[in-house]
Amino acid sequence: MRKVLVDLSALNNIYSGFGQIALTYGKYFENNYKKGTARYSLTLLVPDDMIGKFGNEVNYLSSSKRLKRRFPFLFPKFDVWHSTHQLSKFRPFYSGTKQILTFHDLNYLYERKGFSRYRKHRQIQGKIDRANQLVCISHFTKEEVERNLNLNGKKCSVIYNYVEPFNESLASKPSIDIKTPFFFSIGALRKKKNFHVLLDLMKLYPEKHLYVAGTEAKKKKKNAYALMMKERIKNEKITNVTLLGGILHKEKIWMYKNCEAFLFPSLFEGFGLPVIEAMQFEKPVFSSAETSLKEIGGQFAYFWDHFDAYSMKSLIDSNLEEFYNDKEWMRKEKQYAESFSTNNHFEEYEKLYESI
Repeated sequence: MRKVLVDLSALNNIYSGFGQIALTYGKYFENNYKKGTARYSLTLLVPDDMIGKFGNEVNYLSSSKRLKRRFPFLFPKFDVWHSTHQLSKFRPFYSGTKQILTFHDLNYLYERKGFSRYRKHRQIQGKIDRANQLVCISHFTKEEVERNLNLNGKKCSVIYNYVEPFNESLASKPSIDIKTPFFFSIGALRKKKNFHVLLDLMKLYPEKHLYVAGTEAKKKKKNAYALMMKERIKNEKITNVTLLGGILHKEKIWMYKNCEAFLFPSLFEGFGLPVIEAMQFEKPVFSSAETSLKEIGGQFAYFWDHFDAYSMKSLIDSNLEEFYNDKEWMRKEKQYAESFSTNNHFEEYEKLYESI
């Protein structure tokens, strides 16, 4: 029986994007993996405080020991090693171990410059050189990887992200006063998210409110983009835009459930998870057409061609009422979103665990 390790070390920051993905993997294995019937032996690489959290059917290894990052020979030998994202600090040591490496994005190409970008590029290329099978979360990401890195003839496939279905009964209104009707957006307050274009848009909607949820903290320095957003809201007296900061899962459900529309002007997404999340609630999605978003939003999202406020407002005004008048279209949109919430994602990976 094959010994498989799945790297869920991103659980050390459970509220990050990679942390949430790792949590979803853990929950899936907890509910579906059974030693008695499985065709492979499963070990999860997790932080100390997550050992045992996903039941007793799986084995656990600690990712909290720093020595294992520097000296990977300290790990036992596995037949298959799945790195669930491209930034993990852990890797297999033994040459006989087959590594599956999942790519979510190549953000460093857009966010770094000079030597910092060169160094990260070398690191990522080194990971590709060591891996046996590459998987990307969208066709856009696959094209980015193939265009910018040397795959050395290695297989590169696409397995779309799994999007966890929301339990609407858990919805809980945030403690602040929520003005209605309102638009909603979510994401880290970073330049690539392009949230600032929504400020001028909301000046044209004095009767509506916009709530943007997302963290702004940076480890070593202040977030200049978040500061710019706050200063503009204050100095330009944009009273109908509120930056919520990080919100709880149950509050996010409430915001999706009760918003009039979801706005997502992001310039760079490897997948675009919030687009599908909003569609689960039968909400109209107005999105950037950049990077993967047209692929993921498909026929059900409305795409901005320009980011000037009047063009953006025109797209919303032309489609908002029509969307809510077409109940069959709303049903189909939700059905499309639910197609990302099947177990197909995990089953595709399990096929790789057994066949690579």
